[in-house]
Order: sequence, then C-alpha cells, then structure tokens
Amino acid sequence: MPIQVDTPNTKLSPTDAIVVALVNNMPDAALQATENQFATLLDAASGLRPVVLRLTHIAEVPRESPARAEITARYWPIERIFEDTPDALIVTGTEPRAARLEAEPYWARLEQLAHWTSDNCVSSIWSCLAAHAAVLALDGIHRRRLPEKRFGVFEYSAVGEADLLDGVGPSLVTPHSRWNNLSTEELSAAGYTIASAAPDGEVDIFLREDRGLLVCFQGHPEYERTTLLKEYRRDVARFLRGERPDWPSAPSGYFSREGCRLLQRFRQFAESRRDPKLLAQFPLHEAAADLHALWQPGATRIYGNWLDHVAETRTGAHSRRELRV
Repeated sequence: MPIQVDTPNTKLSPTDAIVVALVNNMPDAALQATENQFATLLDAASGLRPVVLRLTHIAEVPRESPARAEITARYWPIERIFEDTPDALIVTGTEPRAARLEAEPYWARLEQLAHWTSDNCVSSIWSCLAAHAAVLALDGIHRRRLPEKRFGVFEYSAVGEADLLDGVGPSLVTPHSRWNNLSTEELSAAGYTIASAAPDGEVDIFLREDRGLLVCFQGHPEYERTTLLKEYRRDVARFLRGERPDWPSAPSGYFSREGCRLLQRFRQFAESRRDPKLLAQFPLHEAAADLHALWQPGATRIYGNWLDHVAETRTGAHSRRELRV
C-alpha cells in the first residue's frame, strides 16, 4: 500500500496507519533525495500495512532560503511532533562541520530529541551522524575520527539473533559514508546489542530496547543505486573548486571494473588542471550504467521487520503514554 505523506496542512487522520516522523537533517542539496530514499524504502517495506510519513525539521540546522521555503511549506516543526506524538521516528544525519558534535548548532535539539524519543515513541531509527548523536546524548559515548573516510559498500555479518535482521541471512552489504566511528566495547558496556559487524569488529547496526526500541545504523541502507556516485562527484567538485586539498577517494566495493577505469581516466585528465568547468565532463551516466543496489533487498527486509515491531507494540506503548499523562 503506498505510503501517505502528511504535511502540516493536509491534516491526515490515520486510524490503523503507522505514523512515522522523518526528521530530515540532510543538507539542502540532498533534502529531496533523502525524502525520496526513505519514502521509497518504507513503501517497499510496508506491504499491505498503511504508513503515514510526517516530514519534520529541526530549525537549528542551517538552511539557505530556497530550502527554508520548501521546509516551511511541507515540513512539521519538531515542536509539533512533541505535541502530536508519532508511533516511530527516523532521524537522519548530516555532513559534520565541527570536530565535536556538541559544537554543532543543532546539538542541543538532537540531545533533547533523543531523550524525548526514548520516553515517548515505540521505536526510533538513528542514521549515521544521528546515531553518534543518540549514543552521546543518552550514554556519553563519543565518536572517534577515522584515519580515512569509510566510503563505499561493505559486507557485514549478523551477530546473534536480533529480530530486526530476521530473514536477511548471515551477511548483508550496506553503503557507508562517514568520517567517524563508535567503539564496539563502549557500546556493549552501555547495554547496546550489536546486530551486525564487519570481520574486524567494526559495528554496522546496533540497538537497545528498554523504554523503546532504539535502532542505530552507522551506514545508509536507505541509499539509492547512484547515491554514492553522486557523493563522489560532489567531493570531486569540491576539489576542482579548491575547497579540499586532495583528490577524494572513490567509494570502495561499488564500481565495476569499467566504472573504475572511466573514473580513473577522468582523474588523470582533471587532477592537474583543477578547473571547476571540468566537472561537466565527469562520466556520471557512464559510471552509473552498471551499478547495482545489492543492499536494497536486505534493507527492505530490515525496515519491514522494524514496521512489524512498531505495529505489534504500539498499542501498549500508547497506553503507557496515556497513563504517564
């Protein structure tokens, strides 16, 4: 059943639908794409179950005028979410600007949201930087800078028997795009269950269930087929404009041999010239021709399991919220 998008002006009145608020913190250029990624994934995962998606924003995330106008027209302010509690929440990350999360302009709001969600929602999903924010706010666990960006499609193994990964299989592949990481030991000591990890122990998915099910992804199972390619092109553009000193690394485990050859040829041509006009010759469509989103079946199953959990437990959760009031 197609999901419905609930804007502040549509006044949807769902009865049996699962209401999911998407707190979209992604930068302006990725705002619409992020909406589409999560809407498409939830649509595929929902089956016959009705789902209502409430687009939500945090005012403290810096925005330019066009994006602010779009958000004003179509997004719920976070304060409205606090007043009209959804069943579940998805919180996206954004590009880090500060070395410490506490120095980001939106940190206080994310900290507030993490505590509020654990007391009020059946479940929440925290993606990439948002996952780092959640564990810092709730448990004081700090992210650590990686020597190089974790960028590409990586294979992980299921750890234990988490219901979230039911039917996924013993391994899954997931796109990652991040400069920071969390300590497996610190997460385990704080009571988090590691659901999937790399052979070297690096965490992919972790969760905790106390007052509500908290699900954290260090990666991006919601990504579309060409998202990593577009991120790479964005980083190349920054190099050509002189905004970064070195040519960016291409995402690993992602391009075919032909795609790697095309991109290497462009690098050899453009690296020494460093002219923003050269971006017009970036082989975007040619490199995308044989890309495959191998992670999407697993992502759909994981989100389907998550919606199953929300559907099965929300009645009791709503009763608990009413009792506390």
